[in-house]
Amino acid sequence: MNNHEMTTKGYGLGILTSVEMGPAIVEYLERIDATLEPFGGRFVLHGGKAEVLEGTDLGDVILIEFPDVDHARRWYASPAYREILPLRTENAVSTVVLLEGVDEAHRATDVLAAVR
Repeated sequence: MNNHEMTTKGYGLGILTSVEMGPAIVEYLERIDATLEPFGGRFVLHGGKAEVLEGTDLGDVILIEFPDVDHARRWYASPAYREILPLRTENAVSTVVLLEGVDEAHRATDVLAAVR
C-alpha cells in the first residue's frame, strides 16, 4: 500500500431502492453502529432528502466514511456485520459498493494523468 492509499478515506456507499420497514430493518438499524465502531466507520449520509437536479431519483443513499478503504473492507467482512447483513438484504433491494476517496489536494485534472 502506498502513502496515497493510506491517507485517503474509504467509503461504503449504499443505494436502497426499496425497503420493507419492519422488525428486521429496525433490528439492523439498532445494531449497525456497533459494527462500525471498531473500524472507525461513521455515517456521512443516511437516506436524507435528495434534490434531484439531473437524472432520476436513486432512492435512499447511505454513505459511511472509514479511515481508509481497507477499514471499509474489513468492516463489511467482519463477523459482526455479516451476522446482521441478512436483516437488510432480505428486506431491501440495494446496491452496495466500497470506494476509495481522494486526498484534500485532489483536483479534477488529476484523473488525466491516468489516461495520458
